[in-house]
Amino acid sequence: MVLPPLATLDQLAGWMQRDRAELPAGAALVLDVASSVVRGEARQGFTRGTSSATLYPDRGAVLLPQRPVIGVQSVRRGTELVPADRWRLVRDRVHVLGDQAVTVTYVHGYATVPGDVLAVVLTLAARVLGNPRDLRQESVGSVSVTYSAETIGASLAPADRDLLARYRRRVAVVKLR
Repeated sequence: MVLPPLATLDQLAGWMQRDRAELPAGAALVLDVASSVVRGEARQGFTRGTSSATLYPDRGAVLLPQRPVIGVQSVRRGTELVPADRWRLVRDRVHVLGDQAVTVTYVHGYATVPGDVLAVVLTLAARVLGNPRDLRQESVGSVSVTYSAETIGASLAPADRDLLARYRRRVAVVKLR
């Protein structure tokens, strides 16, 4: 499934303080790539959508991977529909009896992209567009420009990763004796 970019060309032009007509022809592609990089780092789709996930209950609950969870459409165990009175949604977990795998179809995502996520996408896209040849340094006569490492390639700066960290699921590994 192809997801839409997390920012628009108009937003990118505004972020870069340019008119939309001044953006290079590849700006839409850069927004697509920046959105994919951000989604990969956060492991979240962010945009509103419907997904199905097959999960195994742990202590009677399954944790749905995409957030925020808006609602559950169905819970199935194999091909059998689990009646609505046999499961309960609490935030981003579905509580269901048993330890057999369940397939949950649910609606998730934000109505609008969160501001901090939008800022990371636009900053990354602007960096790529500002240094399209991935130069480290360039000089013309007595003028020299040095680009920071973050402007080389479509990669996230540490500050960008920090902003996206709150959207990633945290997992803990517990060793049982």
